[in-house]
Amino acid sequence: MSTETLYKNLIRPNIADMAPYTPIVPFDVLSKRLGIPAEDIIKLDANENPYGPAPSVYRALADEKDYHIYPDPDSTALRQALSEYTGIDATHIIAGQGADELIDLIVRLFVTPGDAVINCPPTFGMYRFDTELNGGKIIDVERKADFSLDIETIVETATRGNRPPKILFITSPNNPDGSVLRDACLQRLLQLPLIVVLDEAYIEFAGGSRADWVLERENLIVLRTFSKWAGLAGLRVGYGIFPHWIISHLLKIKQPYNVNVAGSAAALASLADIRYLQENIKKIVEEREQLYFALRNFDFLEPYPSQANFILSRVVGRDAAGLKAALAERGILIRYFNTPLLQDHVRISVGKPSQTSALLDALESS
Repeated sequence: MSTETLYKNLIRPNIADMAPYTPIVPFDVLSKRLGIPAEDIIKLDANENPYGPAPSVYRALADEKDYHIYPDPDSTALRQALSEYTGIDATHIIAGQGADELIDLIVRLFVTPGDAVINCPPTFGMYRFDTELNGGKIIDVERKADFSLDIETIVETATRGNRPPKILFITSPNNPDGSVLRDACLQRLLQLPLIVVLDEAYIEFAGGSRADWVLERENLIVLRTFSKWAGLAGLRVGYGIFPHWIISHLLKIKQPYNVNVAGSAAALASLADIRYLQENIKKIVEEREQLYFALRNFDFLEPYPSQANFILSRVVGRDAAGLKAALAERGILIRYFNTPLLQDHVRISVGKPSQTSALLDALESS
């Protein structure tokens, strides 16, 4: 046995066999790869906010004097501001380094090796990633053709066997299609003997948050983020709304300085500049509707209605990968899917009107 093999055997088996998460390629790398200046690239592949942060965020970051000091481990000021924004008492809120950190913490809190988690693909990939990272077992309950949840199968899955699932992850609006969960469906799922995690990363583009449901349901967690509506994807700030009994345990395992000084300052500035950001949300929603109807005019695209800041389309009669590549050659980046559940699909983030015009022109000539 070689020395390398000897040391490799020290790696946890579930990680050795685990598939890596595939993130979007960094912007500067894409710019060099395509040979196109970064300022000429139209980036519609990662559901980012094309308008960026509020101007007050840049001022707050420039004015911050305590970058050399560890941040508040409890994110007290941020949680209080989030309380005012959501209408939920701060004692129910935990801030995180993006909602992704909170997904990982939730799985760590409840899942021991071999415990099951229900996932509803196609959906956000981090639920599977964090479950497998922590030694859990993923049970996929695939969505229906219209991307609605298969409630009956979820209920059956959650109540069978000697070791029933502990967590159910749901995204609403769902990524990658933008569909929204109905109240009646969530109410039924909350009757199950497990923790329901409702990821509302895109809720500002749809309305109808269920954050206040947490106050009366001991098995519901709602996750939110600043990445989309506030344009802070690069600073990684999110938060969760939890029942008190879960918070008391979650605080035991949360890293004490998880939200850095810059992220906290930017989030606070965003919450103090809601009117500006809401105007940008309105622009994105209006542009989403125009983009949806424009995409329907192409005979090779079948777009799905969306309540998020992106539109998923099935590509018909031509190669979806080729379409993505043709647009990339013109400096327009979109997301391409070719999985068992999403064969020949592309997802287009909603950009500014000028970006939409460039996209439509490129589609006309592609």
